[in-house]
Amino acid sequence: MGLEKSIKTYCIIGDPIEHSLSPAMHNAAFNFLKLESSYIAYRVTYLELEASICSLKEVRLAGFNVTIPHKTRILKYIDVLDRVATQAGAVNTVKNIDGELYGYNTDVGGFLRPLMKRGINLNGLNILLLGAGGAARAVVVALSSKAENLKISIINRNIDRAKELAKIGNTLGAKCESFSLDDVLLLSNRADVIVNALPLGMHDEKSIIDAQNIPTESIVYDIVYKPVLTDLLKNAKQAGATVVYGYEMLLEQGAESFQIWTGIPAPLEVMKKALLGPFGE
Repeated sequence: MGLEKSIKTYCIIGDPIEHSLSPAMHNAAFNFLKLESSYIAYRVTYLELEASICSLKEVRLAGFNVTIPHKTRILKYIDVLDRVATQAGAVNTVKNIDGELYGYNTDVGGFLRPLMKRGINLNGLNILLLGAGGAARAVVVALSSKAENLKISIINRNIDRAKELAKIGNTLGAKCESFSLDDVLLLSNRADVIVNALPLGMHDEKSIIDAQNIPTESIVYDIVYKPVLTDLLKNAKQAGATVVYGYEMLLEQGAESFQIWTGIPAPLEVMKKALLGPFGE
């Protein structure tokens, strides 16, 4: 008698969600490995989160990813948090085990790996971080875990959220300060690394940092992955800076999520091809 197969379903929740490339990436991986699994995008508004989590548990969804604006608010619905998610105070990956939700943060490793693959030494660098939401929290945890004598300047429209994130970074050993948007150009001019963890750029908006205010020797990392070349990255290229693309973080965090759910190493090249097409960047 053969073993009965059951199709496992995964999804990503957030708002907006129509831009997400996660379904294409994960379904390509499932198909390549011939796994009986599927992945969909599920729009969940700010006010629908609790009801939606209950629905996902009721339909026995195997797992899901979490994106804007739910990465921090999801914490109250998680039964078991892993160490990295606890440090970040944010969850982007959830696994459903017999009705209990286990929360992880794969953004931390996903953010770091593109930098590590480039052989970048982060020790002693001056970091400018735009944003103070769930993704920015992962960035602070990631940088703090891999670098010594690190200075992180955090800019956010809501200065209270920037101050809160600065406190988290300081407890992790980084030297963090919060600033207002008015300081962005002053800080960008003396930054070794500029990281955009705001959704700004997702709809082709102009960057708040132009090419003239990006040092040539700096590294500019935009975690927005669609479009591939955001206005910030265009400005960085014009300035002669090193660029790190948002799709690289998306790919790496997605691969880690895939392994958490399936226990199988993710087929990275297959997932990358699904993100970028057959011709790459």
